[in-house]
Amino acid sequence: MHNVKPLPSYLLQRYNGWKATGYADNQAWYRRLADEGQRPRAMMISCCDSRVHVTSIFGADQGEFFIHRNIANLVPPYEPDGDHHGTSAAVEYAVTVLKVAHLIVMGHSNCGGVKGCIDMCQGKAPELEEKTSFVGRWMDILRPKYDLVADETDPQAQIQQLEKHAVVASLENLLTFPFVSDRLKSGELTMHGLWMDIGEGGLEYYNHHDQKFLPVSTI
Repeated sequence: MHNVKPLPSYLLQRYNGWKATGYADNQAWYRRLADEGQRPRAMMISCCDSRVHVTSIFGADQGEFFIHRNIANLVPPYEPDGDHHGTSAAVEYAVTVLKVAHLIVMGHSNCGGVKGCIDMCQGKAPELEEKTSFVGRWMDILRPKYDLVADETDPQAQIQQLEKHAVVASLENLLTFPFVSDRLKSGELTMHGLWMDIGEGGLEYYNHHDQKFLPVSTI
Protein backbone atom coordinates (compact mmCIF):
# COMPACT_ATOMS: atom_id res chain seq x y z
CA MET A 1 0.00 0.00 0.00
CA HIS A 2 3.01 2.31 -0.16
CA ASN A 3 1.75 3.52 -3.54
CA VAL A 4 -1.26 5.21 -1.94
CA LYS A 5 -0.48 8.92 -1.74
CA PRO A 6 -2.21 12.08 -0.43
CA LEU A 7 -4.51 13.93 -2.82
CA PRO A 8 -2.91 15.99 -5.61
CA SER A 9 -2.69 19.64 -4.60
CA TYR A 10 -5.20 20.84 -7.22
CA LEU A 11 -7.87 18.50 -5.86
CA LEU A 12 -7.13 19.51 -2.30
CA GLN A 13 -7.50 23.16 -3.27
CA ARG A 14 -10.83 22.47 -4.94
CA TYR A 15 -12.07 20.58 -1.90
CA ASN A 16 -11.10 23.44 0.42
CA GLY A 17 -12.90 25.86 -1.89
CA TRP A 18 -16.06 23.74 -1.83
CA LYS A 19 -15.92 23.32 1.96
CA ALA A 20 -15.63 27.08 2.40
CA THR A 21 -18.43 27.95 -0.03
CA GLY A 22 -20.74 25.19 -1.29
CA TYR A 23 -20.80 23.32 1.99
CA ALA A 24 -20.71 26.36 4.27
CA ASP A 25 -23.65 27.94 2.44
CA ASN A 26 -25.73 24.73 2.63
CA GLN A 27 -24.57 23.17 5.88
CA ALA A 28 -28.08 22.53 7.17
CA TRP A 29 -29.03 20.69 3.99
CA TYR A 30 -25.96 18.44 4.13
CA ARG A 31 -26.62 17.63 7.79
CA ARG A 32 -30.22 16.80 6.97
CA LEU A 33 -29.06 14.42 4.22
CA ALA A 34 -26.66 12.79 6.66
CA ASP A 35 -29.24 12.43 9.45
CA GLU A 36 -32.30 11.44 7.41
CA GLY A 37 -30.59 9.39 4.70
CA GLN A 38 -31.03 9.55 0.95
CA ARG A 39 -34.42 9.60 -0.76
CA PRO A 40 -33.66 9.80 -4.48
CA ARG A 41 -36.60 9.81 -6.86
CA ALA A 42 -34.65 8.29 -9.73
CA MET A 43 -31.78 5.94 -10.46
CA MET A 44 -29.55 7.05 -13.32
CA ILE A 45 -27.44 4.40 -15.07
CA SER A 46 -24.89 6.20 -17.21
CA CYS A 47 -21.44 5.74 -18.70
CA CYS A 48 -18.18 6.22 -16.82
CA ASP A 49 -17.14 8.69 -19.52
CA SER A 50 -15.90 11.86 -17.83
CA ARG A 51 -17.80 14.00 -20.34
CA VAL A 52 -21.15 12.66 -19.13
CA HIS A 53 -22.18 14.54 -15.98
CA VAL A 54 -25.81 13.79 -15.28
CA THR A 55 -26.15 16.03 -12.23
CA SER A 56 -25.06 19.04 -14.29
CA ILE A 57 -27.25 18.09 -17.27
CA PHE A 58 -30.38 17.89 -15.12
CA GLY A 59 -29.40 20.49 -12.52
CA ALA A 60 -29.71 17.90 -9.76
CA ASP A 61 -28.91 18.53 -6.11
CA GLN A 62 -27.17 16.13 -3.75
CA GLY A 63 -29.51 13.32 -2.80
CA GLU A 64 -31.72 13.66 -5.88
CA PHE A 65 -30.23 10.93 -8.11
CA PHE A 66 -28.98 7.48 -7.21
CA ILE A 67 -26.22 7.22 -9.82
CA HIS A 68 -24.50 4.13 -11.14
CA ARG A 69 -21.83 4.50 -13.81
CA ASN A 70 -20.14 1.77 -15.80
CA ILE A 71 -18.57 1.19 -19.22
CA ALA A 72 -21.16 1.97 -21.94
CA ASN A 73 -24.05 2.30 -19.45
CA LEU A 74 -24.86 -1.40 -19.75
CA VAL A 75 -27.10 -3.51 -17.53
CA PRO A 76 -26.46 -7.27 -17.64
CA PRO A 77 -29.35 -9.76 -17.55
CA TYR A 78 -30.57 -11.10 -14.22
CA GLU A 79 -28.09 -13.79 -13.14
CA PRO A 80 -28.39 -14.82 -9.46
CA ASP A 81 -25.34 -17.08 -9.66
CA GLY A 82 -23.58 -15.99 -6.48
CA ASP A 83 -20.89 -14.11 -8.42
CA HIS A 84 -19.93 -10.44 -8.16
CA HIS A 85 -22.48 -8.21 -9.93
CA GLY A 86 -21.92 -4.52 -9.18
CA THR A 87 -24.50 -3.12 -11.58
CA SER A 88 -27.13 -5.66 -10.58
CA ALA A 89 -26.49 -4.91 -6.92
CA ALA A 90 -26.97 -1.19 -7.55
CA VAL A 91 -30.26 -1.83 -9.36
CA GLU A 92 -31.46 -4.11 -6.56
CA TYR A 93 -30.64 -1.54 -3.90
CA ALA A 94 -32.28 1.31 -5.81
CA VAL A 95 -35.48 -0.60 -6.50
CA THR A 96 -35.97 -2.69 -3.36
CA VAL A 97 -34.44 -0.47 -0.67
CA LEU A 98 -34.59 3.10 -1.92
CA LYS A 99 -37.76 2.39 -3.92
CA VAL A 100 -36.96 4.88 -6.65
CA ALA A 101 -39.83 5.89 -8.92
CA HIS A 102 -37.79 6.03 -12.12
CA LEU A 103 -35.06 3.89 -13.69
CA ILE A 104 -33.18 5.86 -16.35
CA VAL A 105 -30.51 4.51 -18.71
CA MET A 106 -28.55 7.22 -20.53
CA GLY A 107 -26.13 6.58 -23.39
CA HIS A 108 -24.07 9.16 -25.22
CA SER A 109 -22.24 10.02 -28.42
CA ASN A 110 -18.68 8.90 -29.17
CA CYS A 111 -18.77 6.19 -26.52
CA GLY A 112 -15.40 4.46 -26.27
CA GLY A 113 -16.89 1.26 -24.89
CA VAL A 114 -19.33 0.93 -27.77
CA LYS A 115 -16.54 1.66 -30.25
CA GLY A 116 -14.53 -1.11 -28.59
CA CYS A 117 -17.44 -3.50 -29.05
CA ILE A 118 -17.56 -2.69 -32.76
CA ASP A 119 -13.81 -3.19 -33.10
CA MET A 120 -14.05 -6.50 -31.26
CA CYS A 121 -16.92 -7.70 -33.45
CA GLN A 122 -14.97 -6.72 -36.57
CA GLY A 123 -11.85 -8.56 -35.44
CA LYS A 124 -9.89 -5.35 -34.94
CA ALA A 125 -9.37 -5.67 -31.18
CA PRO A 126 -7.96 -9.13 -30.36
CA GLU A 127 -6.97 -7.90 -26.90
CA LEU A 128 -10.66 -7.53 -26.06
CA GLU A 129 -11.28 -11.14 -27.05
CA GLU A 130 -8.95 -12.34 -24.30
CA LYS A 131 -10.70 -13.91 -21.31
CA THR A 132 -8.62 -11.66 -19.09
CA SER A 133 -10.13 -8.49 -20.61
CA PHE A 134 -12.71 -7.07 -18.23
CA VAL A 135 -13.82 -4.56 -20.87
CA GLY A 136 -14.18 -7.24 -23.53
CA ARG A 137 -16.27 -9.51 -21.34
CA TRP A 138 -18.43 -6.56 -20.32
CA MET A 139 -18.94 -5.71 -24.00
CA ASP A 140 -20.25 -9.24 -24.52
CA ILE A 141 -23.51 -7.87 -23.07
CA LEU A 142 -23.84 -5.63 -26.12
CA ARG A 143 -22.31 -7.96 -28.68
CA PRO A 144 -25.62 -9.55 -29.84
CA LYS A 145 -26.84 -6.12 -30.95
CA TYR A 146 -23.92 -5.70 -33.36
CA ASP A 147 -25.73 -7.74 -36.02
CA LEU A 148 -28.32 -4.95 -36.19
CA VAL A 149 -25.68 -2.44 -37.34
CA ALA A 150 -23.20 -4.72 -39.13
CA ASP A 151 -24.30 -3.61 -42.60
CA GLU A 152 -23.97 0.12 -41.87
CA THR A 153 -21.15 1.51 -44.05
CA ASP A 154 -20.78 4.89 -42.34
CA PRO A 155 -18.56 4.31 -39.26
CA GLN A 156 -19.97 7.30 -37.38
CA ALA A 157 -23.56 6.27 -38.04
CA GLN A 158 -22.73 2.72 -37.03
CA ILE A 159 -21.35 3.67 -33.65
CA GLN A 160 -24.25 6.03 -32.98
CA GLN A 161 -26.76 3.33 -33.82
CA LEU A 162 -25.03 0.84 -31.54
CA GLU A 163 -24.86 3.43 -28.74
CA LYS A 164 -28.64 3.61 -28.89
CA HIS A 165 -28.95 -0.17 -29.07
CA ALA A 166 -26.87 -0.29 -25.88
CA VAL A 167 -29.56 1.73 -24.12
CA VAL A 168 -32.29 -0.56 -25.44
CA ALA A 169 -30.31 -3.67 -24.47
CA SER A 170 -30.04 -2.36 -20.92
CA LEU A 171 -33.77 -1.64 -20.77
CA GLU A 172 -34.50 -5.14 -22.05
CA ASN A 173 -32.18 -6.67 -19.46
CA LEU A 174 -33.74 -4.65 -16.66
CA LEU A 175 -37.03 -6.38 -17.46
CA THR A 176 -35.42 -9.72 -16.56
CA PHE A 177 -35.06 -8.63 -12.91
CA PRO A 178 -38.16 -9.88 -11.02
CA PHE A 179 -38.19 -6.97 -8.57
CA VAL A 180 -38.05 -4.52 -11.48
CA SER A 181 -40.81 -6.17 -13.51
CA ASP A 182 -43.01 -6.49 -10.41
CA ARG A 183 -42.79 -2.77 -9.61
CA LEU A 184 -43.35 -1.87 -13.24
CA LYS A 185 -46.53 -3.94 -13.29
CA SER A 186 -47.76 -2.35 -10.06
CA GLY A 187 -47.16 1.14 -11.44
CA GLU A 188 -44.65 1.99 -8.71
CA LEU A 189 -41.79 2.27 -11.19
CA THR A 190 -41.21 3.62 -14.69
CA MET A 191 -38.24 3.10 -17.05
CA HIS A 192 -36.71 5.58 -19.43
CA GLY A 193 -34.03 5.42 -22.12
CA LEU A 194 -31.98 8.46 -23.11
CA TRP A 195 -29.15 9.24 -25.51
CA MET A 196 -27.11 12.44 -25.35
CA ASP A 197 -25.17 14.19 -28.11
CA ILE A 198 -22.24 15.60 -26.15
CA GLY A 199 -21.08 18.09 -28.77
CA GLU A 200 -24.53 19.52 -29.50
CA GLY A 201 -25.98 19.21 -26.02
CA GLY A 202 -28.92 17.36 -27.54
CA LEU A 203 -31.00 14.78 -25.71
CA GLU A 204 -33.15 12.03 -27.19
CA TYR A 205 -35.55 9.62 -25.51
CA TYR A 206 -36.53 6.10 -26.51
CA ASN A 207 -40.09 5.90 -27.81
CA HIS A 208 -41.14 2.29 -27.36
CA HIS A 209 -44.17 2.66 -29.64
CA ASP A 210 -42.04 3.65 -32.64
CA GLN A 211 -38.99 1.76 -31.35
CA LYS A 212 -36.70 4.70 -32.06
CA PHE A 213 -35.11 7.67 -30.34
CA LEU A 214 -36.73 11.08 -30.66
CA PRO A 215 -35.58 14.55 -29.49
CA VAL A 216 -36.94 15.36 -26.04
CA SER A 217 -38.32 18.62 -27.43
CA THR A 218 -40.99 16.62 -29.25
CA ILE A 219 -42.46 15.21 -26.03
